[in-house]
Amino acid sequence: MTRRRARGRRPAGDVHPMPAEEGARLARTALVDARAVEPVLLDMRDVTVITDYFLICHGTSNVHIRGLADALRDGLEEQGLRPYGVEGYDDARWILLDYGDLIVHIFAEEERDFYDLERLWSDAARVPAPAAEKDEDD
Repeated sequence: MTRRRARGRRPAGDVHPMPAEEGARLARTALVDARAVEPVLLDMRDVTVITDYFLICHGTSNVHIRGLADALRDGLEEQGLRPYGVEGYDDARWILLDYGDLIVHIFAEEERDFYDLERLWSDAARVPAPAAEKDEDD
């Protein structure tokens, strides 16, 4: 079985990043733990070359949205993952965190509804949430 080369940028040096799917699942868990609203993980590998995964969610206020971004960065940094870039943190209406193989979109609810990335990228497969996350939503 041949291993497909990841599309995202890779850090230089001796860093051995984890597989993209594992990083995406860790990111989703960090956001769920921080009470992100309606997190959706999209597998982008068959629809674009820009990244392997999109993780989309929203928060309930600017403070909550910044808190989600902080929780995500802290959680992934513990695993040795750092974003290549962060946009929108000051306004906290749409924060984008670029991890190369994973791009995270943390929206205010109005912006999420307006831009509707889930519809725009509807050809991408949704990665199901683990049963533990589904139980927390009930």
